[in-house]
Amino acid sequence: MGVLWALSAASVTASRAATSGAPTIAWGSCSDPALRGLLGVQCGYLSVPLDYGNPGGQQIQLAVSRLVHTSGHYQGVILTNPGGPGQSGLGTSANLALALVGEGFLATASEYDWIGFDPRGVGASKPAISCLPNYFRADRPDYVPRTHALLNYWLGQSKAYAQACESKSPLQAALLAHMTTADLARDMESIRTALSQRQITYYGFSYGTYLGQIYATLFPSRVRRLILDSNIDPHSVWYQANLRQDHAFNRNENIWFSWLARYHSVYRLGRTKSSVKKLFYASESRLRTHPAGGQIGPDEWVDLFLGAGYEQQSWPALAQAFSDWVHRHSRRAAAELVSHYRSQDSPGNDNSFAAYLAVQCTDAAWPTSWRVWNRDVSAINAVAPFIAWSNTWFNAPCIYWPAPAGTPVPVDGTAIGSALLIDETLDAATPFPGSLVVRALFPHSVLLAEPGGTSHADSLNGNLCVDRTIAQYLATGALPPRKPHARWDKTCTPLPSPVPGGRAHSARTAGRAIVRPPGRFGTAATVAG
Repeated sequence: MGVLWALSAASVTASRAATSGAPTIAWGSCSDPALRGLLGVQCGYLSVPLDYGNPGGQQIQLAVSRLVHTSGHYQGVILTNPGGPGQSGLGTSANLALALVGEGFLATASEYDWIGFDPRGVGASKPAISCLPNYFRADRPDYVPRTHALLNYWLGQSKAYAQACESKSPLQAALLAHMTTADLARDMESIRTALSQRQITYYGFSYGTYLGQIYATLFPSRVRRLILDSNIDPHSVWYQANLRQDHAFNRNENIWFSWLARYHSVYRLGRTKSSVKKLFYASESRLRTHPAGGQIGPDEWVDLFLGAGYEQQSWPALAQAFSDWVHRHSRRAAAELVSHYRSQDSPGNDNSFAAYLAVQCTDAAWPTSWRVWNRDVSAINAVAPFIAWSNTWFNAPCIYWPAPAGTPVPVDGTAIGSALLIDETLDAATPFPGSLVVRALFPHSVLLAEPGGTSHADSLNGNLCVDRTIAQYLATGALPPRKPHARWDKTCTPLPSPVPGGRAHSARTAGRAIVRPPGRFGTAATVAG
């Protein structure tokens, strides 16, 4: 963004931590090319206990980044998490700071040390979990178990993946038993201690809101300010949360179909939602026997177009890919589908998926009877088929997961003095009722809603009504008034639906990427909480 964020002075916090005897972070240059390109960002590692019940035992390392404040009005550190679970957060903080700068809030951004980190088991943290790197290779057998052979295939794959996670190495097997959200929250507390900060400000997206809720419950006196965008309902982790996603993504995909019908003159996919929908599923069906480019079958087709349910910004590009395939059916159109798919998925690297499962499968118990899963998913598939089965197989390794499931921490926000909650009312990955639950659990919070918005985890992305509220809260601690008898406290109009050929409105930079395929609670691409 052309902003020179210089490290004008040595950090005071590192020397304080060193004199206290607490583990410290030796800051240096970043190995990640994207972070090396951001002037002033430093990286390092922090050793933390693998098992907080045995703090003197085996240690693991968290990859941490920071962008140091340059203002004389220092307001402490702000930790961030982009979602997932399983998403790298090393670059999130710096990119959020730059997003604030890009929208004219340089003074606010410069008052904080922006701290990013890869959660345990993720990305550059050591060890990084991996089980079967090519698990999502294309073209996969149909997600929909239309035959016993398909059902047995996916059950077998799910079991094999879970077993591979345990057998990869003794250290990884030990780590799988300590990958709960509560473990991640304790890691945040270790980062706070290493930085010698009395309190932290926290900004979390999607699954990151649940991490923030758990941290605020376990360490309420350590929370200064709290921003939670696209809130997880803590009462539904995680089996019920994924079932609710199936309905919500099906709804949002239908909203996209209506948008496509409005622009039939551009994409020629149908003049009504019904006709577009029919064409979409017919195209998916034909790919069962003739995958595009030999790689895009019905599974990849669903995964590819899942982004339309996550954020409106993706609509034009996905619409063009859909239209080109339908009308050209050429080798070039197939290659473009494959290119789109590869740009959002990462065959050959299952770290994000493995870490996602490691958290979700152990945070809370999942049904271990296939009869229960089949009953629930079949009922949803009858009315909301878009991702019902793909989301199921994304999470099915939890049936066989080798590490024991725990009991979720009961979220209690009564000791938190202030919190800003943000959500669009048609968010699919984290349905809006979750924000209403969190608002009730945090009685001093304020909920900013965007009625009719379908995008997920979309703050600091160009909506000045939302982003000014965030900047003011970070600058002064001031929030809009709470309205006890209303469903939410402040209303912002969501960004308008895109226009084909129009200018993109995103102010977000790299590091806030969407996660795919379904079954995730992250910033775009895969489903979950």
